[in-house]
Amino acid sequence: MRTSGRVTIPTDESFVEGTREIAAKWGADAVRDCDGTVLPKNAKELGKVYNTYFIVRGDNEWGRRHPEEAQRIFLMSERVLAVESSVKIPFMAGFLRDQFDPDYANISRWQVCDRTTGEMLAADEWEVNRKKHEITIPKAKKMHEYTVSFLARVTWHPVQVYNYITNNWTCEKQLTYDPAYPATKEYIKKHMREWCENNPDTSVVRFTTFLYQFTLIFNEQGKEKYVDWFGYGQTANLVLMDEFEKETGLKLTAEDFVDGGYYNNTFRNPTLKFRKWQDFIARFVSKTVRALVDICHEYGKEAMMFLGDDWIGAEPYGKYFSDMNLDAVVGSVGGGVTVRMLSEIPHVKYREGRFLPYFFPDTFFEGNEQGAVDELNRNWLTARRALMRKPLDRMGFGGYLSLAAKFPDFVSRVTEICDEFRTIIHAVGENKPYCALKVGILNAWGSLRSWQSHMVAHELWYQQIYSYQGILESLSGLPIDVAFLSFDDVRNGVPEGIDVLVNAGDAYTAFSGGKEWRCEKLQAAIREFVYNGGGFVGVGEPTACEGNGRYFQLADVLGVDEEVGFTLSQDKYNIEKAAHELTEGLGKTDYGEDKKNIYALNGTKVLDIAFSDRFKRSVNVGEVKMAANEFGKGKSFYITGLPYSFENSRLLYKALTWCAGKDLYRAYAENVNVECNYYPASGKYALVNNGKQEQTTDFYDVKGNKRTVVLAPMQIKWIEE
Repeated sequence: MRTSGRVTIPTDESFVEGTREIAAKWGADAVRDCDGTVLPKNAKELGKVYNTYFIVRGDNEWGRRHPEEAQRIFLMSERVLAVESSVKIPFMAGFLRDQFDPDYANISRWQVCDRTTGEMLAADEWEVNRKKHEITIPKAKKMHEYTVSFLARVTWHPVQVYNYITNNWTCEKQLTYDPAYPATKEYIKKHMREWCENNPDTSVVRFTTFLYQFTLIFNEQGKEKYVDWFGYGQTANLVLMDEFEKETGLKLTAEDFVDGGYYNNTFRNPTLKFRKWQDFIARFVSKTVRALVDICHEYGKEAMMFLGDDWIGAEPYGKYFSDMNLDAVVGSVGGGVTVRMLSEIPHVKYREGRFLPYFFPDTFFEGNEQGAVDELNRNWLTARRALMRKPLDRMGFGGYLSLAAKFPDFVSRVTEICDEFRTIIHAVGENKPYCALKVGILNAWGSLRSWQSHMVAHELWYQQIYSYQGILESLSGLPIDVAFLSFDDVRNGVPEGIDVLVNAGDAYTAFSGGKEWRCEKLQAAIREFVYNGGGFVGVGEPTACEGNGRYFQLADVLGVDEEVGFTLSQDKYNIEKAAHELTEGLGKTDYGEDKKNIYALNGTKVLDIAFSDRFKRSVNVGEVKMAANEFGKGKSFYITGLPYSFENSRLLYKALTWCAGKDLYRAYAENVNVECNYYPASGKYALVNNGKQEQTTDFYDVKGNKRTVVLAPMQIKWIEE
């Protein structure tokens, strides 16, 4: 059924008529500009107008007049070995010279560190050569490594660095400025008002984003050197650092920011000091942005946040997000996880997703139309699972519409997807879908990083994390209620309503927990929860922190532990694979990057185990891949890795329902290619074929009644009770 609305498309002044034609096909009711393009003068005739707005870049004249108010960052030099009693450190080596300018005016904030001992050198123990950007340590310790942590002005905005190099731009390089400084603080409000007056046709001010860019550092070749989508590196404003010290009594140093070269990335367990700095920055950002949003509203315009770029301090699940009084958020859709990350954001009127592919020349080139359609379908089918659970309010695309217009099959397929998107919203709306149980994802960040565990940018693939990211990708489309809990949230007892806890990640990361597991209260609280009937799922190295004769501190709950070489003399006989309902009918399981040296404790049921052909003994051999355990009245499930696939998603769902003691065969499709969503308020079921082939499945309604259903490729079949 053809419908219209809820779709935003890109346009520019050179493609007005083409925009009209495609807007009619897709039912688009809003247009937007893109980085490097200009909206047509009559844009409002095309629909609601989104206009990109930068707060801390874009006005180079202001930046040139106020170089002292540029944004700043602490950078750590490469490690240099002292092979003599004196050593020189060229601290700008490895950094893009156009992006940073050493801040010699504040050299008292710099630190030189002996990385072999961890000691900071006194100011009179090193000398600086400003012309060469070089530090000399006259009396270094031979065979010790040294670094310089220096303050630098950000002289080229990192996102424009990326766009500039990627698209071979030749425009002026954008400077940065920081509203924590007095002149810029007043300037951004004045500029916001002038901009609103000069753009009367703009309906939505699309902030890209607010004040501080996530940590994005380029090397000498213009390639990305360091990327942390959650990084607070560029918040090193001296005014704010001084105010923070007055408020908390905590003095921030260069080392607090560079963190030995880790830069407090999201995989690090955060220190109390860093958490307080995050809170301080969030309060400053929300207060500053609120003043600009109020101006937008005064001129009758909506304020929209792009979830990316300068979004640090404005995390949408943070304590102060509501204070900004935003109307909307928009973000890139990499899959189901980013759909849920966007669709569940509170305190805004609507949430919008930018679907893939972006209309850029790297995809839309001659001869690649089928490739563009294939990427579109992959993105849509993955995201659609999550839309069935919690739909976005709007969808859209980015890039150059004129490129997509050259691919008629692509345009036709988007037409179908836009109609299907609106159908989903009409059918699902605010109807809460049936949830078989409630899962708590347990990590150091808790609700602050809801749907953002193990995420690097917008669901980018990393070898070390896809085996964990798959857990959230699976959950995004499963009939399960999901909560994100910090260790503090469960230290005094697991919150009411949680059926199963999930702890996943590599040892000592923020997601597994590391030293958090040394806390006796935390261990006791979870043991009590499981012992009294709760469930626990561990993936990778859950609860890992060596101590007290264990590596997995909750090995007794999980029924497995990891051999790190300390218990090799202890004989381990539980190596027989056991039959179990979780593996019944299960094919070969994809464990992703996997984990080695996992062994089962006595009494645990080993569901899968790998053996080396080098050892033929019946003791101390084999590596457990999957296991199930009963602990008191509760149950646990362990697996070494869980990348997203239809089969793994089904395995996870079966494991969670088993741990929770729930009946699997309620609102359930037996074929792993098909998923079932039930909406009690409307009495409707939606059977979703996630594949590109026709599928037949046994379907169980919420009462357990079974029937057989056939679905066309990629079809959603709606069934009423």
